[in-house]
Amino acid sequence: MQCTACKAGKLNPCFLEPGLRAHECDHCGGHWLYVEDFVQWKANGGVLGEVEHPPVIEESASALTCPATGRLMQKYRIASGSNHKLDYSPHTGGLWLDKGEWALLKEYGLAGSVGHIVTDAWQRKIRTDDAKATLEAVYRRKFGDANYEKLLATREWLNEQENKADMRAFLLARDPFSGQ
Repeated sequence: MQCTACKAGKLNPCFLEPGLRAHECDHCGGHWLYVEDFVQWKANGGVLGEVEHPPVIEESASALTCPATGRLMQKYRIASGSNHKLDYSPHTGGLWLDKGEWALLKEYGLAGSVGHIVTDAWQRKIRTDDAKATLEAVYRRKFGDANYEKLLATREWLNEQENKADMRAFLLARDPFSGQ
């Protein structure tokens, strides 16, 4: 197979980890990994090695085509707070890992979850986490860090109370002693 990223290299069989089959581009150093091979390797007790040095990522920004089918692959974010994306071919179940991405996944503690990254549930959680982080930043700017932390502690305390509805009503009443 030809390399989907650099178009100049050939994909040759290799191992990302002992026993984990993949293909490596002899020109750009990217990797083609079938999720099925990863799942089988993990089920057979595959163990991730340590990250030897910080990864240098050469991520492809443009859309890539599947080296097996020639069809466009989809990009999937790996985690909330990271714009880094993996390229996935839903037609073959293959992942394109640009040079350094496997080490990055290991560094983030995500290499063992590589099969989950391309699921709707994983991507939905990233969107939910990003929305929560955005709202938290808005509240912190609006209230200030110290007040925001006090509000969080108060919410937690209030939610633990048996009569929390009455307590909320008390707090929200203009004058809780006049019935208004």
